[in-house]
Amino acid sequence: MSDQLVPETRVLAVASHVVYGHVGNTMATFVMQSLGCEVAALNTVHFSNHSGYRQLKGTRATAQEISDLYQGLCQSSLTDFDVMLSGYAPSAAAVESVGAIGIDLQQKAKSKPGSFFWVLDPVMGDQGRLYVNDDVIPAYKKIVPYADLILPNQFEAEVLSGINITSLETLAEAITAIHRIYSVPHVIITSVQLFKLSQSGSTPPPPENFLTVIGSTTKSDGSPRIFRVDVPALDCFFSGTGDMFAALTVARLSEAVSNTAGDLRATKSWISPDSVAAVDLPLAKATIKVLSSMHSVLERTLESRDAELAVAVPATNEQLSEEEAAKRDYLRRTKAAEVRLVRNTNVLRDPKIQFEALDWQKEDLPKHLQ
Repeated sequence: MSDQLVPETRVLAVASHVVYGHVGNTMATFVMQSLGCEVAALNTVHFSNHSGYRQLKGTRATAQEISDLYQGLCQSSLTDFDVMLSGYAPSAAAVESVGAIGIDLQQKAKSKPGSFFWVLDPVMGDQGRLYVNDDVIPAYKKIVPYADLILPNQFEAEVLSGINITSLETLAEAITAIHRIYSVPHVIITSVQLFKLSQSGSTPPPPENFLTVIGSTTKSDGSPRIFRVDVPALDCFFSGTGDMFAALTVARLSEAVSNTAGDLRATKSWISPDSVAAVDLPLAKATIKVLSSMHSVLERTLESRDAELAVAVPATNEQLSEEEAAKRDYLRRTKAAEVRLVRNTNVLRDPKIQFEALDWQKEDLPKHLQ
C-alpha cells in the first residue's frame, strides 16, 4: 500500500471535533492519516455530534485554551509541521488565536521558503446566511492574507471579495479580488452552481445536476490562472464534505507539488512559474484527485443510506405525537446520511479518476483581465 501514500507530510489540523460521525477534525484527521500524513489534531470544539441533527451537547474551546495547547507544543519543540489546515473556530477571538498559530509557524519556517504551507477554510456560512457571529468576518479578513490557500464556498467568497456572484464574469472578478485584496496565492471556491449564473462568453455551463469547483493560482503579476472541475451532484445532504475536501486537498497538493519538475517544494507558497497553464497547475491536478475520491465515497454513502432507510422501523406500542414522530424520522435520516468513510479508504488512497480540469475561457474573464 506504500505506493498509494502521499509523500510524508506533517500536518497541524485545527478544527472542530465530534464524538459521533465524521465532520471537522474527526473527518480531516482520518482522511489525511489514511493517505500517509502525520497529523496532530487541535480541536476547537468538542461536540457529541454535528449540528445537522439540530441538537447537540458539548463545549467550545476558548481562545486561551487554543493558545495554551499550541504553547504546550512549542515548549516541547513539537512544531515541525509542513502544513497547517485550519477550519471551524467558534468565535472571533478563537479565529485570532488560530491565526496567531499560523503566523508563528510561518515565522519559524521563514528561512526555508516553501517548507510551511497554510491551508485555511474560512468557515463563516453558506447558502446566503452566516452561521457565525458578525465579528468573525473581520477576524477572518485579518488572517486570510497570511494563508497560502483558502477554500471558501460561494457565499464565503462573496463575503471576502465584496462581490455578489451572479455571472461567470462576477465569479472571475471575485476570485481576482480575493487574490488582490488579500495577496492569497491559491484559491478554490468549493461549490458553485454555474447553471444558476447568468451566461455570456464561450464557457458552456454544466447541466443543472452538476456542481462546479473553481480554482486559481496567481501569476507573478497577481493575475489569476482559473480552472474549473464539474462534478455530478448527488441527491442527498452530507455533513463534513467541506472538511473531507480540505483534508484531501492537503494530501493531494503536497503530492502534486512533490511530483512537479523543478524545485517547487522550495518555492514560497508553491507558486508555479507563469508558463504553467491553469489546467496543469498542481492545484488543478490535486483537485481532480480530490473530487474523484469524494464522489466515490459519497456515492457509496448514498447506497448505504438508502439501504439503511429501506429497513422498516420495528413497530412499538409507544404513542408519539406528530411532532415527535417527525423528529424521530428526521434524526433517523440524518444518521443514515453520515459519510461512510472508514470502509472506503481504498478510494481515498487510489481513486478512479473521473473528472478533468477545464481552462476558464478568456472571453469569460472581465475585460481588464483578458
